[in-house]
Amino acid sequence: MPSENNCHMTPEEFRRRGHEVVDWLAKYFEGIESFPVLSRVEPGQIHGSLPANPPAEGEPFEAMLKDVEKLILPGITHWQSPNFFAYFPCNNSGASILGDLLSSGLGVQGMLWATSPACTELETHMLDWLVQMLDLPQKFLSSDTGGGVIQDTASSASLCALLAARERATNFASNKRGCDGRLVAYTSTQAHSSIEKAVQIAGLGRDNLRLITVDEKFAMRPDALAQRIQQDRQDGLIPCFVCATVGTTSSNALDPVAEIGHICREQTIWLHVDAAMSGTAALCPEFRHIHNGLEFADSYCFNPHKWMFTNFDCDCFYVADRKALIQTLSVLQEYLRNKATETGAVIDYRDWQIPLGRRFRSLKLWFVIRHYGVQGLQHHVREHVRLAQQFAEWVKQDAEFELAAPVPLNLVCFRHKGGDQINQDLMDRLNRSGDLYLTHTRLNNRLTLRFCVGQTNTQEQHVERAWRRIQEETASVRCGTESTIS
Repeated sequence: MPSENNCHMTPEEFRRRGHEVVDWLAKYFEGIESFPVLSRVEPGQIHGSLPANPPAEGEPFEAMLKDVEKLILPGITHWQSPNFFAYFPCNNSGASILGDLLSSGLGVQGMLWATSPACTELETHMLDWLVQMLDLPQKFLSSDTGGGVIQDTASSASLCALLAARERATNFASNKRGCDGRLVAYTSTQAHSSIEKAVQIAGLGRDNLRLITVDEKFAMRPDALAQRIQQDRQDGLIPCFVCATVGTTSSNALDPVAEIGHICREQTIWLHVDAAMSGTAALCPEFRHIHNGLEFADSYCFNPHKWMFTNFDCDCFYVADRKALIQTLSVLQEYLRNKATETGAVIDYRDWQIPLGRRFRSLKLWFVIRHYGVQGLQHHVREHVRLAQQFAEWVKQDAEFELAAPVPLNLVCFRHKGGDQINQDLMDRLNRSGDLYLTHTRLNNRLTLRFCVGQTNTQEQHVERAWRRIQEETASVRCGTESTIS
C-alpha cells in the first residue's frame, strides 16, 4: 500500500516496485513468443473486465501488476514480438526503455531552453549527430541555416512543414487572415494518409490536395506533377507544397526526389520529404541512394521509433530554413518571456511544433545511439534487409506466389496468384493462428499481403518459420480444411 501519511510512494517503495516492473518486463520479453501475436479479444472485452467505479482508497501495487497480466495482456497485440511482420515496425530496445524511464522520472517540460537547458541542448545535439549518421545535407545542421527537432510522429512533421509552406507562399498572411482557397498541395496516390489530414487541419482543404499518379514501381511521376502544377497556375491557384515519399506505406516505393526537387526549385514550391520508416536505412552507406535529391528539400523527417530501436514516439524533423518554421509557429505570451529567449542565443523548441509542451525524448535517442553505436545499428538494418530479400527470393521461387512490387529494402509485397479471396483467407488464417501477424494493402486494385522485417529481435529462424507457416496455410486454404493451428 502507499505510505499511510500522504499516499505517495516513498523512495524505498519506488525502488522496490521499480525493480518488480523491470523484472516483469524482462520476463515478458523472454516469453513474448508464447503469446499469440495478434490479440484475440472481442470488442468491449477489456472494458467489460474492468471495475465500473474507481477505487475509493488506494490499492496494493501487487494487485495492479497482477491485473496487468490478467486483464491487459490478453488485449495486447505484441508489436515487440519477433513474429510481428505487419504494418511497419514500431520497435524498441532495452536502452531506449531505460532512457525513457529516466525521462519520465525527471519529468521535464522542455517547452523553452530556460525550462531545462539539457532537454533542449541534448536534442539539438542528437539531431546533429543523425545528420552525420544518415549523411543528410549540411543545411539541416543546427550550425547552418536549418536544424532538427523531435516531433511525436511524421504526421506532425508533415503538418508543420505544410504550415511553413503555406506561410512562405502567402508571405505569412495566412496566419492572420486564414486561407482563401487558392493554395494547392501535391503528393502521390501512394502517400501516407497524414498528408490528407494535414491539408484539412491547415485550412487548404481536401479539394486542394492533388494526388499525383505513380509509375509501375508505385513512385510519383514527375511529369504528371509538373503538368498538374502548370494547370493549377493557369487556373489562378497557388501551388505551395509537395510531399515526396521515401518508402511508401503500401509498397515501400521510393519517389524520385531529385526530379521532383528540380520541379519544386524551378516553381518555388516547398518540398517536404517523408522517409518515416525507410530513412533509417541510410545509416548504411549502401542504402543512401534512397536520399538522392535531398539537397532540394526544404524539410525532411524519419522515425527512429519505426526501425531504429527507439520506442514510440520519436520523429526527427529537419528544416533547411528554421526562420520560416519559427515565424510560422511562434506565439509569444508574456508568461513565456525570459532573458535567455530574448538574447536570441538559444533554441526554444515550442516554436518548432504544434503543442506548447514537450517531453525529454532525446534521452532515449541518446541511450540508443550510445548503446548500439553506429556500427551496431548498421548491423541490424543490414540483417533485416537481408532477411527480407531472402523472403522475396522464396516468393519468386514458389509457383503459387508472386511479388506485387519491387523490394528495395525490408518490405515484401506479395500475393497468391489465385486471387483476392484466397489471399484474404490466407492472411486471416495466419493471423488467427497467433504464429505471426501480417497486414495487407491494395496494389493495382488487387489485395496484396505485406511482410515487413524490422522488429528488434527478429532473426532468420522467425522469417523461415513464417514462410513455412504461409505454405502450410496455403495448402489448407487450397484444400478447404481447417487451420492447422486453432
